[in-house]
Amino acid sequence: MNDLKENVVLTEAVYYILLSLLKPLHGYGIMLNINQMSNGRVNLAPGTLYGAISALLEKEWIKSISGENDSRKKEYVITDMGKHILSNEVKRLKELIYNGETRLGGV
Repeated sequence: MNDLKENVVLTEAVYYILLSLLKPLHGYGIMLNINQMSNGRVNLAPGTLYGAISALLEKEWIKSISGENDSRKKEYVITDMGKHILSNEVKRLKELIYNGETRLGGV
């Protein structure tokens, strides 16, 4: 991976979308999953979600897959590149937490 992909900082919405797509989901399923993971704190509006999905498809961090029986529902799943980006973000967030706890005296 090139250096540009190594230093990406994700928005909270993109972070949760990528986490949600570790298994195939359609848009509404992504919204529900994010709401559940964040204990109701993060609620993505459809416009925000589908705008982010379009950007993630363009970056090839996720891909569209065929839905089950209902062809109107597109399902999405994270790609290997998306997993790499997500993994780097988790490492970055761990560093932030470590530094914060260290400086604050292990809150």
